[in-house]
Amino acid sequence: MRSKKLLTNFLLFSSFLLLAFVSASAQQAYIKLSDGILVNIKMPGKNEAKVLKIQVVTDNILHVSASVTELFSADKSLMILEAARPPVKWELKEANGLLVISTQSVNATISPVTGEISFTDKNGKALLQETKGGGKSFIATTLEGEQSYSIRQSFSGDSKEAFYGLGQHQNGVFNYKGTQVLLSQYNTEIGIPFMVSSKNYGILWDNNSITKTIDTRNYEQLSTLKVFSKEDNQGWFTATYYDKRNPSKILLARPESEIDYSNIPDLKKLPDSIKMDQMTVTWEGAVQSGFTGEHIFNLRSSGYTKIYIDGKLLASRWRQGWNPAPELIRINLVKGKKYAFKIEWDPTSTESFVSCHWLKPLQENENEFAFESQAGSEINYYFIAGSNMDEVIGGYRELTGKATLMPKWALGFWQCRERYKTQEEVLSTVAEFRKRKIPLDNIVQDWSYWEEDQWGSQQFDKTRFPDAPGMIKTLHEKYNTQFMISVWPKFYENTINYKILDAKGWMFSRNTANRLKDFKGYYSSFYDAFNPEARKVFWNMMDTSLFSMGVDAWWMDATEPDVISNLSEQQRKEFSGPNFLGSSTKYFNAFPLVNSQAVYEGQRLANPDKRVFILTRSAFAGLQRYASASWSGDIGSTWEDLKNQIPAGLNFSMSGLPYWTTDIGGFAVQAKFENPNKEDQEEWRELMTRWYQYGVFCPLFRVHGQFPFREIYNIAPDDHPAYKSMLYYNKLRYRLMPYIYSLAGKTYHDNYTIMRGLPMDFGTDEKVKNIADQFMFGPSILVNPLYQYKSRSRELYLPESNGWYDFYTGKFLKGGQTITADAPYETVPLYVKEGSIITCGPNIQYVAEKSAEPFTIYVFTGKNASFSLYEDEATNYKYEKNQFSNITFKYDETSKTLTIEDRKGSFNGMVKNRTFKIVWISKEKPGMISFESKADITVKYAGKKLLVKMQQ
Repeated sequence: MRSKKLLTNFLLFSSFLLLAFVSASAQQAYIKLSDGILVNIKMPGKNEAKVLKIQVVTDNILHVSASVTELFSADKSLMILEAARPPVKWELKEANGLLVISTQSVNATISPVTGEISFTDKNGKALLQETKGGGKSFIATTLEGEQSYSIRQSFSGDSKEAFYGLGQHQNGVFNYKGTQVLLSQYNTEIGIPFMVSSKNYGILWDNNSITKTIDTRNYEQLSTLKVFSKEDNQGWFTATYYDKRNPSKILLARPESEIDYSNIPDLKKLPDSIKMDQMTVTWEGAVQSGFTGEHIFNLRSSGYTKIYIDGKLLASRWRQGWNPAPELIRINLVKGKKYAFKIEWDPTSTESFVSCHWLKPLQENENEFAFESQAGSEINYYFIAGSNMDEVIGGYRELTGKATLMPKWALGFWQCRERYKTQEEVLSTVAEFRKRKIPLDNIVQDWSYWEEDQWGSQQFDKTRFPDAPGMIKTLHEKYNTQFMISVWPKFYENTINYKILDAKGWMFSRNTANRLKDFKGYYSSFYDAFNPEARKVFWNMMDTSLFSMGVDAWWMDATEPDVISNLSEQQRKEFSGPNFLGSSTKYFNAFPLVNSQAVYEGQRLANPDKRVFILTRSAFAGLQRYASASWSGDIGSTWEDLKNQIPAGLNFSMSGLPYWTTDIGGFAVQAKFENPNKEDQEEWRELMTRWYQYGVFCPLFRVHGQFPFREIYNIAPDDHPAYKSMLYYNKLRYRLMPYIYSLAGKTYHDNYTIMRGLPMDFGTDEKVKNIADQFMFGPSILVNPLYQYKSRSRELYLPESNGWYDFYTGKFLKGGQTITADAPYETVPLYVKEGSIITCGPNIQYVAEKSAEPFTIYVFTGKNASFSLYEDEATNYKYEKNQFSNITFKYDETSKTLTIEDRKGSFNGMVKNRTFKIVWISKEKPGMISFESKADITVKYAGKKLLVKMQQ
């Protein structure tokens, strides 16, 4: 680790000489660099930046770095991908004591007195403004004997501005304006330090530590309010513990002024004499605030929890005991008024958690927002501007790497459960899918395929999987199905792999030193993925044991890293460090990035012709360059969890990482669904159906979860509407594969995003800023999921500037209106944007299946439209060498003509001669995307331009 110190010292010395030169020049407040300027701030305040550097990266990207000392760190960024870029034309002007850097796209105005920066577009329109004085703060701290700082950068926002991105969070929020977002990796929570604004700029915060952003105020204990007991005594709530077996029996009543049982150490504050799984507890009394306005209560809990304020039930949640979920309650309170307050908690298990904290209303600077990180040598952020959000996200990928093109099969359907316990279960499941003609491309082997005490051995238990290579060969050759397997960065102490890594000092050893057992009763720890040599060994273990026998893809679980769940934040950092680069506090969020790097780089060396595919539970900025997708973790099987997945997935996608999925049906199942009565069984089937209807329009389409089994034939019989609906949408996904794979191609080549929050496409429509439960699937399909039991309709908004066609009937509706859409059990409301072209393929059972059936081109008229049909070899990297093709379809509304342009590009195995069925859909001639659509006209295409006139 310390071998780079000579280079570091040299760079630091060089920086020192440069800054000494600047400091010595009394007449010069800055020095011009080849790519920007270095500013000696004239009047830095205490704990504020002394030097500032602004570098021009591209026409629309500026890099800001600031240091509280006269030296800049030589630490290499983990998220930024070094790249040779052409020189950018820029100029520097001095005016009225300010410095102005201008490119063809943006301007940055800098005060050399305070270091304050403001950003505008090329026309001078204000985009982003640092707060008065520069908003840069450094609080000194020491980490492992080295100087570090907790750092903060604040900005002045716009009152109408909305913020998106920042990873994946489970609080149901879409627009994060005025909301604290904690960027800290945790099962179900993913922190990505990239934010995109509705004003079409983005901030990439280059810091690897735990970070608060937007509203960075600390949540407070309830005890900082005036709290009252049930009997109206000030200073505490009445906590009443009941016997679950005899609910009227009180076990204990005591005063408690805080509700904070948020991790394992905190549970010791519960009464020793009462067992968690045999009790319920109610905290009851009242609260009184010294402020008027919107108060935010952050309830985080597992088990069954309800919160009442002013006699109103504001939240009712269930989550499995070991994995608590957040709930944000926003409520207006009046200063000095007393409000009844009650929380009811049923832990349901021996390990559950509950806590409640609050934030007072913002009293001033309500449009201010910030990034505040626990550790860093300096402030580093990138300002990215664009004419739309796609360009802003494109800037993020310019800095952190392109999103690799996933193998085409990964866009088909994946079957998984927790878990297939034998080789026979895997093979018989796939056989049943093929027998029933349910399309399938991938089956997933979850954890514990190894012998019980051999976690991390990456060896199959031969008593249950007697011929794993033969099983995989059968999946490939007989069933045309891919095989994905779960691999953790976790190793049991007694495995050979642990001993190999530990001998080199490449294990996080605190957990084993503490002799803490995992939930299975064994000693374990995680390897240090920050070490490049350890990454090589980790991949070699996977290659030798798994890749060499034909495994196709990797499920990298618990990559937060989740060494031990539900420890305190400080303990989590202790158990995941120190690492090769330094303090775990400084690098806490970056583990999933370097872990995926190990697999991606390893497999590309082992087999350069096979596309890597990784599904990882956690993520970080830059992960998209390592062929990695993420999913929303071990969420619960509830309607509330289904609802929250929609904004969670949208914000993840708007963070620049385009491939995301969710456990269809939720991972952990309430007890009522495990052995259900008739009513509960029907609720389970409907929950699965509605989740499936949503999941088919996620970038990746996969089922996973605990018992009950998740195969559609295990959910409901084939004459049940649940079965029929799931089968229909599965087949629809495959019919849409030419459209979907073209979106994947556009994601790599043009920095596109498949799953799109409405502000991405309708940014001038103010009404879409806060719509958390609708989204675009590609440029054409508006998806409106159902997430309430027994709902058969839902209210939705049709964005303005476009008309919309009902997907199922072709009925035309004007945009800019809110409607109540029918949503029978079997269907999810879908609408197609006026001026769309959707390419559909044949009825296939897996994406590589050959079919003579022609493609159908649906043209939704009313406005001009275009779409490019992208194709390549689907499983290799030749697309990186320009071996792919595009066929562009353009519809002109004035001439009512569809032009099929000359094919551009080629690749091995390309179908040169095609038959296209054209279906026109218009206001006068409604139509729908149907498996049995009759063509209005059929054309033969050999790669040369064709004009097809719409028949009136």
